[in-house]
Amino acid sequence: MSESKDIEVLSVRFNQDYGCFACGTDSGFRIYNCDPFTETFRREFDNGGIGQVEMLFRCNILALAGGGRNPKYPPNKVMIWDDHQSRCIGELSFRSEVRAVRLRRDRVVVVLEHKIYVYNFADLKLLHQIETIANPKGICALSPNSNQTVLACPGLHKGEVRVELYDIKRTKFIAAHEGSLACIALTLDGSRLVTASDKGTIIRIFDTADGTKLRELRRGADHAVIYSLAFSPDGEYLATSSDKGTVHVYVINAPQGCASQAPLPPEADPEPTSPDGRGKTPANQGSALSFMKGFLPKYFSSEWSFAQFRLPEDTPQCIVAFGAKKNTLIIVGTNGTFFKCEFDPVKGGDCKQESYCMFIKQEQADE
Repeated sequence: MSESKDIEVLSVRFNQDYGCFACGTDSGFRIYNCDPFTETFRREFDNGGIGQVEMLFRCNILALAGGGRNPKYPPNKVMIWDDHQSRCIGELSFRSEVRAVRLRRDRVVVVLEHKIYVYNFADLKLLHQIETIANPKGICALSPNSNQTVLACPGLHKGEVRVELYDIKRTKFIAAHEGSLACIALTLDGSRLVTASDKGTIIRIFDTADGTKLRELRRGADHAVIYSLAFSPDGEYLATSSDKGTVHVYVINAPQGCASQAPLPPEADPEPTSPDGRGKTPANQGSALSFMKGFLPKYFSSEWSFAQFRLPEDTPQCIVAFGAKKNTLIIVGTNGTFFKCEFDPVKGGDCKQESYCMFIKQEQADE
């Protein structure tokens, strides 16, 4: 006998190079290739859900944590899964719930609410422990580049980011925001850090080596919940998604002060007029009054996004990354939606949707 069953998505997360994403469900996990979009494989369990799935590029090793109403594994454990053997080959146990897991080829990082543990991947030997402020979202970023080992996480104070530069054995503390952190990300080589607070209006970029603030970008004027931040692999662009329903793209390497002059942006989540494209260097939007930034509030001298993609109104939490094809974005929603869109690298403005699909649908479950 079969009955209709709704698959509940518990989490979605990209791998380190954005080429794939993993989806944890109330009955297992699934791995998808981003471009071209296709399901790579799935594992269904009879006895529980997978709340977190962390990939290691495209290899057969994953880190899993139980989740949902009926977790497959205890919420205080991280299971190292070998998909070639279809079984767990290692586990790490803790005294409290696992909030996040991050992997690179030589490290396993486990995030708890008040502590972060760093392990050697080969033998799961504990290398480092970090105390943090309350971190229920499991905020943590780990550079995947094998040449540099950089970890970023909340510090012990509100709005503070702790940066561990393991190769040179140095720790930096960056006072990134006055409010609590909502989201952070690193470039692939760990040289730059991007942060957003729970206010969700300002995004800041820092040099991880010395903590210098490199750029300040404005997402909007209203409060927003930032869901994800992502640098493009070449470090040229930054993308962000939020509960406002618009994905924003910023030019990162354009010289500061060369923002295109646009009308004053609206109070709501902005979708400013496109740059005219006459210059060779793309630039973020700026207010027409930005030349008076020494006399007006910061709002009027802000750098706004260069390109935007408006999601359907019913799209819930989603994450964004850059596609394998140049100037493309991949957007994945926790309702099982997948979008691929393209932005104009000269004019910016509205992104063009290239593809859309539902990767989680109402399915038939055998009983």
